[in-house]
Amino acid sequence: MEPVARLRSVVLDCPDPRALAEFYARVVGGTPQGEDDDWVVLQVPDGPRLAFQRAPGFVPPEWPRADRNSQQFHLDLDAGSTWAAVEAAEETVLALGARPLHQEDKEDFRVYADPAGHPFCLCRIEHPQ
Repeated sequence: MEPVARLRSVVLDCPDPRALAEFYARVVGGTPQGEDDDWVVLQVPDGPRLAFQRAPGFVPPEWPRADRNSQQFHLDLDAGSTWAAVEAAEETVLALGARPLHQEDKEDFRVYADPAGHPFCLCRIEHPQ
């Protein structure tokens, strides 16, 4: 099937686009671009473009919660193929301002909230040799 369009950006609403773009730049790489502090773009190396948009009155999603203000999506981030790699990534994202969410004993991921409250996962991904 021929695609109708190509994915350009994943856009996250937040109270401070530049600060959230800097957080994700330190997590996934890239350099935040944009002179307007209401809209900042991060081109992830070898990945999608993330954009951050100022949203006055922003209320962060609650995870896990299905009745109101629940997450509408989350980002899965490949933290490596070992738990040691995931734990090292966890240490870094916590130092950058993330906070843990719902940490059950999962086989392949751990869940966090970014500084604006959006959920994301650090995933242990088996990479083919």
